[in-house]
Amino acid sequence: MRLKAFILLSLCGFSVLAQEAAPNNQHLFDDVMYRRGNEYRAASGVPGPKYWQNEASYTIEAELDDATETLRGTITLTYYNNSPQELKYIWMHLEQNRFMENSRGTLTTPGAGERFSGDSGGGFKISNLIAKTKGEPSTKYLINDTRMQVFFNEPLKANGGRARVSMNFEFKIPERGVDRMGQLKTDKGTIYSIAQWYPKAAVYDDVNGWNVEPYLGAGEFYSEYGDFDYKITVPYDYIIVGSGELINPKDVLTKTQRERFEQAKKSDKSVYIISPNEAANAAVTRPVQSGKVTWQFRMKNTRDVAFAASKAFVWDAARINLSKDKKCIAQSVYPAEIAGNDAWGRSTEYTKASIEHYSKTWFEYPWTTAINVASNAGGMEYPGMSFCSARSAGGDLWDVTDHEFGHNWFPMIVGTNERRYPWMDEGLNTFINYYSTNEFNNGEYKNDMMKSKNHVHWFKWKNRESIATYPDVVKSMNLAYTAYYKPAFGLMMLREYILGPERFDNAFKAYIKNWAFKHPQPSDFFAAMENGAGENLNWMWKGWFTNNDNIDLGVTEVVDNNKSTTITFVNKGIPMPITFKVVYTDGSEETKTLPVEVWYKGNKWKHELQSAKKVRLIDIDPARILPDVDDSDNKWERK
Repeated sequence: MRLKAFILLSLCGFSVLAQEAAPNNQHLFDDVMYRRGNEYRAASGVPGPKYWQNEASYTIEAELDDATETLRGTITLTYYNNSPQELKYIWMHLEQNRFMENSRGTLTTPGAGERFSGDSGGGFKISNLIAKTKGEPSTKYLINDTRMQVFFNEPLKANGGRARVSMNFEFKIPERGVDRMGQLKTDKGTIYSIAQWYPKAAVYDDVNGWNVEPYLGAGEFYSEYGDFDYKITVPYDYIIVGSGELINPKDVLTKTQRERFEQAKKSDKSVYIISPNEAANAAVTRPVQSGKVTWQFRMKNTRDVAFAASKAFVWDAARINLSKDKKCIAQSVYPAEIAGNDAWGRSTEYTKASIEHYSKTWFEYPWTTAINVASNAGGMEYPGMSFCSARSAGGDLWDVTDHEFGHNWFPMIVGTNERRYPWMDEGLNTFINYYSTNEFNNGEYKNDMMKSKNHVHWFKWKNRESIATYPDVVKSMNLAYTAYYKPAFGLMMLREYILGPERFDNAFKAYIKNWAFKHPQPSDFFAAMENGAGENLNWMWKGWFTNNDNIDLGVTEVVDNNKSTTITFVNKGIPMPITFKVVYTDGSEETKTLPVEVWYKGNKWKHELQSAKKVRLIDIDPARILPDVDDSDNKWERK
């Protein structure tokens, strides 16, 4: 059609009076975030040809003094600057300073009943700091709350420059560690769950430069990858488990315990290293009967390490089956009073099943051990180690164990910034937990994630907040939804309703593989999923993840024609494909899907159903996957 004729035709019937233009739906489908590729991060959601990240490796020697409940030690950080900028200083995290009386976290956290409240009166004591690149070493540093700025006399060169920073550190171990670490008193001794225990390099990246948000409590961690070699000295009658591989078993385990370990490495059933009857009996469990013992661990290509120590541990282990030529070992430590198959006696079974499922389904577990610790913490994850509540049992213990070990994929393998974007680890992890739970032991425990209608009350609540809200900003009552449930629902909808399992899984696996041991941003995840699945999903990212909108589809009218039926659908929320079931008066039925593009030009769509049969019922989302906030108009039935 000629342009002039098209314009004349288009103007026919319009009033000549000037009117305000009615908005269209372009804004619902516009690009979300700035997603233009560069040499560091490609527009397709993969690392660019010049992607870089810095590296931080640690050698640590520490001693746990149970008389004063103090941990003190020395640390040497080897820091590699792979960025294109020289660095005159580095920032480090001193997260034990959260437990100072005047810390930002202490001053901004409500009373003692709040999950992220903790002890006060603690914090790091730092001494003998030396920072060296080339030339004369520097002793200059500046501490502000939970951050420490370490200065160099000579700038650290770009593109591979190396610096070494060493210091002494000491802190009093808090009993209440904002639900991430601390102490658990048991019948036969204290269990120390030790984390955030050493000065740690902050991340310097191509997006924000130095990531130095203070540790307040709700926001977790963002760390560089590197290698760890650490030694922990304790009184002779203590048992220690730690992230990574135990290097000196002959020094710290009896001959019987070493033999039991070898048996466990070949067993799919749990094998006691220390039985309930042996726990806290040093004469049986310890290779020496006085003095102190040093345990040494190593872990490669990890962003953190944690450990636990106690006289009271029962200890069991079993083989984890990975690929044909690779095995690792699941372990659990817990006090004797919660042993038995109705409680922590199944912990290693749960740990093994969780690691095997995620390795088979998404990406193979890269480390040699996976250890579950009965702890004061309700549930907290570290590379190769979880602190789970000693009060958990049965399905609750499965849930927390599976969730915390799922975190080895997000954020331990895919190294996101938890302090800003908790949904990128908690949400993705909650999503994969749904499938692992349903598979475990032929569905022994149930996960009701797909029953999204159970959560509509929150989606309709006026005080709800967006997934994009920072964890230290979000209201405490909303964190479970903004970080966990809502992003998990979003991924569930993408897999089960919008893309289908095959397209979703291809994209999701590629995202994990491409960003393993790297630092993706939200925009990288969005781009990776779109490119991998071959679908523009701006409307989903915008409506569900960055905005605070809801889903509200409806069917308003069904009109019989000669050899067809006209069905009128409406959308009052986030654009969404329409999957609907048609039941005819003769009892036959079929399920159809209209693409999301039906909402391009407006919020009402008339669909011509080509069939001479009369329609008895129209039912939107018959599988009830969508958390539609008003399902009163999701179904039409002939009266």
